[in-house]
Amino acid sequence: MKRYTFLAVFCILSAQLFGQAVDRELLITPEKTNYTQTSTYQDVIDFTTLVTKNSPYVTKISLGTSLEGRDIPVFVLANPKIETAEEAKASGKPIIYVQGNIHSGEVEGKEAVQILMRDILTGNKKHLIDNQIILFVPIYNTDSNDKMDEEVRRSQEGSPLKTGKRSNSQGWDLNRDGMKMETLETNGLIQNIIVPWDPTLFVDLHTTNGTWHGYSLTWAPSYHTAGEKAPYDFTWDKLLPEVTENVLEKNDVHLGPYGYYYTRQEGWPIKSISTYNHHPRYLVNQFGLRNRMAILSEAFAHERLYQRINSTHSFVAEILEFTNKNGQEMLKINAKAEADAIALVKNEGGKVQKGVRFKKVPLDKPIPSYRTYNHMETTNQRGQKTYLRKPEIVELKNIINYSAFEATQTATLPKGYIIPKEFADIAQHLKNHGVEVVELTKNTRAKGEVYTATKLNRAARPFEKHKMATIEGSFQAANKKFGKGDYWIDLAQPLANLIFYLLEPESDDGLVTWNFFDQYFDDAGIASKVVEYPIFKYFEVK
Repeated sequence: MKRYTFLAVFCILSAQLFGQAVDRELLITPEKTNYTQTSTYQDVIDFTTLVTKNSPYVTKISLGTSLEGRDIPVFVLANPKIETAEEAKASGKPIIYVQGNIHSGEVEGKEAVQILMRDILTGNKKHLIDNQIILFVPIYNTDSNDKMDEEVRRSQEGSPLKTGKRSNSQGWDLNRDGMKMETLETNGLIQNIIVPWDPTLFVDLHTTNGTWHGYSLTWAPSYHTAGEKAPYDFTWDKLLPEVTENVLEKNDVHLGPYGYYYTRQEGWPIKSISTYNHHPRYLVNQFGLRNRMAILSEAFAHERLYQRINSTHSFVAEILEFTNKNGQEMLKINAKAEADAIALVKNEGGKVQKGVRFKKVPLDKPIPSYRTYNHMETTNQRGQKTYLRKPEIVELKNIINYSAFEATQTATLPKGYIIPKEFADIAQHLKNHGVEVVELTKNTRAKGEVYTATKLNRAARPFEKHKMATIEGSFQAANKKFGKGDYWIDLAQPLANLIFYLLEPESDDGLVTWNFFDQYFDDAGIASKVVEYPIFKYFEVK
């Protein structure tokens, strides 16, 4: 009985833990249900309708419509009010995009975003829109949110009792779709939000898959691969350390670097942690190729829902405090990264190499003190050595952090690419990403390289409904003639690094990887002869 009394009191007072008293009608679903339930889609719509009602600081726009017909709302918070992307750019303010519920089982981002909207529009955080424009998307994966089941997200240990499923209603993982853009959600995000609004910082809210580290939340930046390094450096060296320190000081919540480990491999105590992959299919990583900053937030799966909401809310609130103060510096860093990407093409195109495939390597400096649950050595029923988790948290010293990436294969950065008119779908895909593509109006000669493919390999098992492809072959110098209707891409443009990663034939996350050219290669007889990759990379146009 005492337990339920405590939970009821906690529910009523929970908003005060975030620094304010709140009318009961403005409580979110977890607060009203002792944190046993997460918000349904309709709950989110009802709450956001109420909390934004009559506000002079909010505009509701649409990211798009899901397969099942649900609107994906975006709430633009600004003072003074901003209604369009053009107004936002004209304001000169940084634009911060915060997204919850990309995986519908990972619910705390959805709830934390609603609380932050309440904080800003009706509470004590209105100052967070003084110097910046915030785009809040509380429920990105709308269709799968309400397909709730007790068996989903077992690592969250029944808190909440039920959650939605990971994939969208088309069966795709929305956080593996950044390059191929097959889902309605990704197309809406890129075409309707990212391209026109051009966020300075992209924040994506998740829950970990269960590693027993000792942090309430772990984070990662947009990992640096073929992109410009400055946005990563600022995020890693300044933004994340300062936010982490402030969250601990203000909220007594421990944050740390994202990573996993396996005692089966290293024994105990562990010596290293390892982050996730570098591929720009992950939305956060793609922003590095767009010369922008991004942050991955991963709440600790084994904490209770109210704790995960608290850590996510604390983290995002402190990010917004930081960006509200430092947004102009962030804009300058991003602008310089963009200018550097363009200058490299203009000055070194046809000469310099950039990575197209990468391996994970340790950072130069280890983690001085790493929080994790303790483990003890024992044996299993077969007499084999194993390690069991103990209930206390310990701090391990000088843990190697595999969170950097080193090129294992490179390709020459060209001045640009030319796409034959028969591949209009490829040109359109690039346009959907925001790439500037020009249709030739007259015959043009170009000097550069052509890639001759000798073999196309496909994975034995599908990943995201694709049997991922890799190509073998080599580049040869060539002069080619192109005609009216072919597509010309000058690489001296803001998305130079993204274009390079998409179009290079040996890229580990490009259009070849995602089977965009499989039919062409098969029809051309790749199984029995060499075939020319149809995209020409030019170093000079005559």
